[in-house]
Amino acid sequence: MTVERFGIIKFIGNEVTVVGPDLEPGQPAPEFTVQGLDWAPFKGLADTKGKVRIIAAVPSLDTEVCDRETRHFNQEAAALSKDIVILVISMDLPFAQKRWCGAAGVDQVTVLSDHMTGGFGMQYGVLIKEARILRRAVFVVNRAGVITYPAYMPALGEEPNYARVLAASQAALVE
Repeated sequence: MTVERFGIIKFIGNEVTVVGPDLEPGQPAPEFTVQGLDWAPFKGLADTKGKVRIIAAVPSLDTEVCDRETRHFNQEAAALSKDIVILVISMDLPFAQKRWCGAAGVDQVTVLSDHMTGGFGMQYGVLIKEARILRRAVFVVNRAGVITYPAYMPALGEEPNYARVLAASQAALVE
């Protein structure tokens, strides 16, 4: 049964329905399949096996805050261990994501689309039903596939605490 929660976040001033449960530290991260920039299926956990993952859910790369967040993670990625990968997931179509990445010079993070099924959004509790976009959230998943840090932003326009996310990813390296 799909969990639907109304009134925990607003979109364009209106309360909306979030599909899926909030995930907690210590829970196994759900496996998910999204599309890469070439439309090829990408299995979020299996295709990054053995790595610490920072998974950022964003509403759309074509918005100011998502643009800034993705560029920030791209810049940070260059200094991180090669054992940490950053996945940025939105409902944008892969060809729009590819265009945006090229224009923004984003090449250190993996940008992915949940447009086909919305499965990631439902499993991670970030799908906004009415608008069919993702709620802003960040997850750190350790090498064993366990969530060590989940952060759901209370408003779509609020950026994550980058220092906490990066510290959580560093801590997950030594677990």
